[in-house]
Amino acid sequence: MTQTDHSSLHPVLRVDFPHAERLGRGKIELLEHIRETGSISAAGRAMDMSYRRAWLLVSALNSMFQQEAVESQRGGKQGGGAILTPFGEELIRQFRAMEAKAQAALASELAWLQDNLSASAPSIKGPEPHS
Repeated sequence: MTQTDHSSLHPVLRVDFPHAERLGRGKIELLEHIRETGSISAAGRAMDMSYRRAWLLVSALNSMFQQEAVESQRGGKQGGGAILTPFGEELIRQFRAMEAKAQAALASELAWLQDNLSASAPSIKGPEPHS
């Protein structure tokens, strides 16, 4: 997973789709956790969210595109689980590439903002919502 340096300024990418759908770092992070854990439930726990919330986000992702990002298997002898599809893997790659391009494109402006922060400004922290 990509870790963000919270000691410096950085743009936060969110893509708004028609019909109020959104793709942001929260959904991408959830996909990365699913890839690591093989489980929607475990991925949700890693992000301190309920299974229901994680499942709803996966369902939204799978409905947004022509191809599903996550395939899940119900419990039973195999024990259930979830895997990313090739499309899900590519979705992560494309989103992270867009983030890197935004960071590079705005580097000088972000540096200017950083240089002009007040010494008494609170420490910089990324936004909390997961989209």
